[in-house]
Amino acid sequence: MATNPFTPTFGVTPPLLVGRQDEIDDFRAGLQEGVGAPERITLVTGLRGTGKTVMLNAYEDVAKSEGWLVLSETAGKDVVDRLANTEIPNLLRTIEPNQTRSRITSLTMSGFGAQRTVTELNEPAANLRHRMNQLLDAIDPEVGVLISLDEIHRNEDLEILGSTIQHLRREDRNVAFVGAGLPSSMRDLLASDQSAMFLRRADRRHLGGIEADDVRTALQVPIVDAGRTITPEALDVAVEGTQGYPFMVQLVGLETWRAARDSEQIGVEHAQRGVDRAHRKMGQLVHEPALADLSATDRSFLAAMAQDPQGPSRMGDIAQRLGVDANYASQYRIRLIDAEIIGPVGHGAVDFTMPYLREHLQRDALPGLRGASFPGRPALGAGPSTPALGAGSGPRAARHRVGEIER
Repeated sequence: MATNPFTPTFGVTPPLLVGRQDEIDDFRAGLQEGVGAPERITLVTGLRGTGKTVMLNAYEDVAKSEGWLVLSETAGKDVVDRLANTEIPNLLRTIEPNQTRSRITSLTMSGFGAQRTVTELNEPAANLRHRMNQLLDAIDPEVGVLISLDEIHRNEDLEILGSTIQHLRREDRNVAFVGAGLPSSMRDLLASDQSAMFLRRADRRHLGGIEADDVRTALQVPIVDAGRTITPEALDVAVEGTQGYPFMVQLVGLETWRAARDSEQIGVEHAQRGVDRAHRKMGQLVHEPALADLSATDRSFLAAMAQDPQGPSRMGDIAQRLGVDANYASQYRIRLIDAEIIGPVGHGAVDFTMPYLREHLQRDALPGLRGASFPGRPALGAGPSTPALGAGSGPRAARHRVGEIER
């Protein structure tokens, strides 16, 4: 049996990367054009499963093909320390294996009972900026160093990293930075007073869905290359089943290949079975982690939306199901739109942005979410009856509680 060519694993580059060529070409041009090119500072955002880490992998491959060195890390505590004291020294040892950058910091001399210590005072501290200059001095000035950082979010290390890159760019050093993160994390980072200015001026690439023709190629080419064929009708079923979501392309491909078992040709029945299985796994791997990031009241709002068999959902209906007024419900609408879990559809309506989230809620999550409630409001499903609001009621009390929205 031939090896399954599909790789629905987060961060693993698929057998055929499609729909992202413009981003790749622009980044390559940025490396070639010089220090001032905007693509040399790039932020990649997107929901889970849209291929952010895969995009970073592609940028790293471009940099390596241009002769650049790559420092690849995941954001978090001590990332600056890891870069300065582990990653860059490792690269320096690779570049200059016969040279040592260690130094004697003190010398103790004993004799006739005398002892003294001599310490070097003029050696710069081994901070990130110093290490980066060491690295850049050791390589061809025509190439440079790319720092690639995944899962970026607001923290002090990003401020240090940003300041370092700003200084290096002012000195016309060949450095580039690419970072990837969820839209909500990126928004918090850029809104922070401590956010490095270089990030606010970065070239931003938001990853969304893939066009149907690209999905078709991403499914068909690996299947054929791995020694099977797929009928046009089966390919149509598989393409439609992905809804253009990058992670679903790999998941549908994997499950469709498995469904065919020992058959040399993938048919409609195999593709439909693969799509059905992929839907289930999408819930476990993508939807459940996305819901876990939300507050209980955010999830209540989504559960109210999921009571509609199909989208979009009207805000008036959602508010009625939650037992709240429209102004109060709209605060959660704004939050969930900012998180890109839902999106506005026409006037007064919203729909899910993530494929099959409505179906996941209806099938697996809705019963458990019906017990959730808004702060000071009745449980979901209590209907439009007037709730007991404690001190005060009606629109004025609802507006007062906007500032108390659960975070």
